[in-house]
Amino acid sequence: MDEWIKQVHGSKPLVLVLEDDHGVRRSLQLLLQGRGFDVRAYASAEALLADPQAAKAGSMLADYRLSASDGIRVLETLRARGWSGAAILMTAFASDDLTARAKSAGFMEVLHKPFRDHALVTALNRASALPVGRDRL
Repeated sequence: MDEWIKQVHGSKPLVLVLEDDHGVRRSLQLLLQGRGFDVRAYASAEALLADPQAAKAGSMLADYRLSASDGIRVLETLRARGWSGAAILMTAFASDDLTARAKSAGFMEVLHKPFRDHALVTALNRASALPVGRDRL
């Protein structure tokens, strides 16, 4: 992670990772922890939304297609609860319509699977550099 982001936060930025595929979720968690992020990983929307610690996160990486929900609905729920963190959507089902829906819901970026590690880390570094509460679109 960039040193200036550590200076801005004074500690590791907390990132929520929402991915229902265990292997992908674990890989993302290890990658991001290795790059200096504090990560809370969830297998379901229900688990993330039930965790009171999630409200403290500065950013979220969410898969679009989940077993019982989708990443867009999760962000809408978090926003309704007052969460103002930056959000990045990842999907294997990319389309112009989905990208427009994601941006409209408040996602700052949509990453198309498979994506390179550096694309994700760069997006999260940008998200972490934004002040909490700032319009992130």
